[in-house]
Amino acid sequence: MYAITGATGQLGRLVIDTLLATVPADHIVAAVRNPAKARDLAERGVLVREADYTRPETLATAFDGVDKLLLISSTEVSGRLPLHRAVIEAAQRAGVSLLAYTSMLHADTSPARLAIEHRQTEEVIAASGLPAVILRNGWYAENHLMALPAALEHGAFVGAAKDGRFSSAARKDYAEAAAVALTTDDQAGKTYELAADHAFTLAELAAEVSRQSGKNVVYNDLAMDAYVNVLTGIGLPPDLASLLADADVAASRDALFDDGGALARLIGRPTTPLKSLIAAALRT
Repeated sequence: MYAITGATGQLGRLVIDTLLATVPADHIVAAVRNPAKARDLAERGVLVREADYTRPETLATAFDGVDKLLLISSTEVSGRLPLHRAVIEAAQRAGVSLLAYTSMLHADTSPARLAIEHRQTEEVIAASGLPAVILRNGWYAENHLMALPAALEHGAFVGAAKDGRFSSAARKDYAEAAAVALTTDDQAGKTYELAADHAFTLAELAAEVSRQSGKNVVYNDLAMDAYVNVLTGIGLPPDLASLLADADVAASRDALFDDGGALARLIGRPTTPLKSLIAAALRT
């Protein structure tokens, strides 16, 4: 039996969609904080179980009978480590045969502050002795395209990444990779640096949007503090804005670049091209 934490999130739902192509629905557990949000999954035959990281007793029930568990990293801006540790300890008690964790690209060496709790979580997993596979996901391409409406309106993407290269892949690609890791034998002990086949700078992103939309869109590079102000100005909490701006600065040193091709090999196909993702976003 497979269990997916954070199953009502964007990545979790895609992982379940992928699993359902080859795994019976009653062999999949959607482990969620609020089961009411997973009614659609239950209607598809998926087992929906409450899994509140702050209430360990729910984790024991959620992981009962589970063989392989995907821990999708929490979306908390900070304080994720205790939540992750609760899941890891519950997985130990449940005797899962494989724990998969969605970490961050080059988490062990990345200068980005976002990598710190991922690195710490990997250390907790290693210390636990659980058989585990680490999925170090690069940036989601959708993270960039969230700014598309504003870029089209104002004629510019903004950031603090300079000419740093992003090997950002589609969320669906990462979801397929997680499903493959869960359903393939001999994954314990492996660490995957997962990234798109082709990297791009934010200036290249803007140029492709210009080409497809017919509108002049450029990339304006800002100092970190100025970018934080832009992000808080559109309503992001200061802590999150600071973390995202810091990630851009780290990307300026290629912290979010990787050309190893592990993602394409794992999913057995080329990663989704950026131009296709932009085309789809422009249609919505």
